[in-house]
Amino acid sequence: MERKRHIGIRPDSAAGPDMGAIAADLVGLLHANAPADDFAARLAALEALPDAFPRKSGLIELARMAMGLRHRLEQHEQRERGMLAVIESAQDLASRLDLSELLKAIVIRARDLLRAHLCWLTIYDADIGEFKVVVADGAIAQRTGRMTAQRALGVAGVVMSTRLPFATPDYLHDNRFIHDPELDDIFRDEGVAALVGAPLIWEDSVIGLLFVADRYHRTHTALNVSILCTLATHAAVAINNAKAFADARSALEKAGLARAELEQRARDVQDAVEAHERLTSLLARGATLGELCQAVAQLLQGGILVLDEAHHVIARAAAPGYTGGAADAYGPYGPYGAALARSLKDSRRAGRSTIAYESDGEICRAIAVIGGDDVLGAVLLFRHEDMRDISIRTFERSSSVIGIVLLSQERMEASKRRDVSEFLRSLISPRQGEPALTRDDADRLGLDLSRPLTVMLVESDRPKPLSLARRARGTLALPGLVLDEVDGVLALVCAAEQATAVRQAVGEFARRELGDAYRGVLSRPVRGTAEIPALYASLRRALSIVARLGMGGRIVEQHEIALYSVLFETQDRASLNAFLASTVGPLIEQDRQRGTELAATLLAYLDQQQNATTIASMLGIHVNTVRQRLASAEALIGTWRDGSRALEIHVALRLWHIGVGADQRPDGLSFPSGPAA
Repeated sequence: MERKRHIGIRPDSAAGPDMGAIAADLVGLLHANAPADDFAARLAALEALPDAFPRKSGLIELARMAMGLRHRLEQHEQRERGMLAVIESAQDLASRLDLSELLKAIVIRARDLLRAHLCWLTIYDADIGEFKVVVADGAIAQRTGRMTAQRALGVAGVVMSTRLPFATPDYLHDNRFIHDPELDDIFRDEGVAALVGAPLIWEDSVIGLLFVADRYHRTHTALNVSILCTLATHAAVAINNAKAFADARSALEKAGLARAELEQRARDVQDAVEAHERLTSLLARGATLGELCQAVAQLLQGGILVLDEAHHVIARAAAPGYTGGAADAYGPYGPYGAALARSLKDSRRAGRSTIAYESDGEICRAIAVIGGDDVLGAVLLFRHEDMRDISIRTFERSSSVIGIVLLSQERMEASKRRDVSEFLRSLISPRQGEPALTRDDADRLGLDLSRPLTVMLVESDRPKPLSLARRARGTLALPGLVLDEVDGVLALVCAAEQATAVRQAVGEFARRELGDAYRGVLSRPVRGTAEIPALYASLRRALSIVARLGMGGRIVEQHEIALYSVLFETQDRASLNAFLASTVGPLIEQDRQRGTELAATLLAYLDQQQNATTIASMLGIHVNTVRQRLASAEALIGTWRDGSRALEIHVALRLWHIGVGADQRPDGLSFPSGPAA
């Protein structure tokens, strides 16, 4: 009764319900935007009236018209909200630059407009052929935001093939597509039932998908699908705009880098021009090698070493404030000697500088200095990092300037050396010059020809004796010493009383420069220059004997090898080793294995006219010990009592005493194991 009264029906009225009151009530509902349930309640109340009520059908039609009007108003409202959302999305496209924020806003709007429980957006990764979720809203399960979909499975496969939106009211039980078990499992966790997906299309390609889903069975209207497609298009535009913006920004950055590089190159060219002008100016005013090195070090901000052809340092410099220590640690035959040699070989072949090695965070760049057909030396640059190409070119041009200075110095030195060379050659030549001129030259060089003289020859296994002579002149600053390269060896002439000091100084110099790769002979004193030519010839022969005897790394006196010069001048090293092995080999092997002194005792015995008592006194041992040693020696090598055998053994022991065969193991000499016959 109350319900009928609410809709304007008076039960005591014979005329039936008041149509005006019912119409007013329906208009009130429309004005209040009442829910559809209220209109349905009004319609149900009217339909429940008895059929005898007058105007019942008219009242029912009036209620239905009100419900239709409400539905149209709701559709207009939904279209209006969709249009506003599209406008807001378009405004975001114009105002926002951050892609993630844009996509997030689109997903939130899609979910809100379609009154959906869940919304997510995926982007297609062509490299792996999968759609990856980039934005999700309303998800419960964590796995939802990390979903991936194969392009041929699920709704994604349908949308990719048709490029049209696709909707399903019951995803998990829809058989119109191939299901992805992993996605189905995620959707079960999420409770997804209804789903609709729209493609993100750009230039006729699907670049992503926009989905909305509900946790109940639902059929989306064409308007809903249309709004979703519009938002998907906006997402595609946003993605493409972001890509275009990234490309434009990358192009702008590249243009900026190119401009900066061009400006840097212009500065480098200007610096190179100024460097060239500075080096040319220094060269024109006759700057020293040290000044040039300092200028190059400052220009390149590093450490500079100038080497001669034997890799010895002849000049060095460092830029102010440069803290590297690799240049100071450099040695001509140090741990990086082999790497430097290879680098300079490559530099000579290519005509460019190369990186030789790295040491303690410093790079050593090297270039060979060429003068004509000869190698004058090398220039090393030490820096903490390598240089740009134009700076490398500056370094290489500076090496050419240094080469000019080195060539000039070499010519000046050759001019100064010419007098010394001519003087030495006049002394050793059988056709000596005028005595008066020779004395004048000697006086000018500080050599007194009226006093006894000695001659020394030093030979090296390494090439370039001119370089060795130049370094020797700079190192052996002894008064009255005349030296130069003559016929491939280092020749020295000095007063006889200086011979010991000169021999010691030359030996130290040779060991420092050459290691053991040298040998030398010091002559006996001579009282006049007339004896020097023959003396020089004998010293040259003695050098070859020293080489055959294997006496490297020492300077011997001429009288020490006089006997061997006669006996073994035509013998090679192998023949001498064989002679030692066959004569005193077992004796030497016995001493080596057991620490006896049989060879030394026998040599002293033969040197002292075979006097055992004298030998015992000289060696500080008992005479019986001497006799026991001699007996042991005889047991090993046989008797030496006859004169020829004694001479043979004596010569062999003298060779052993001066070091012949010392670098060979006895088994390498094939020493016999039993007594000699």
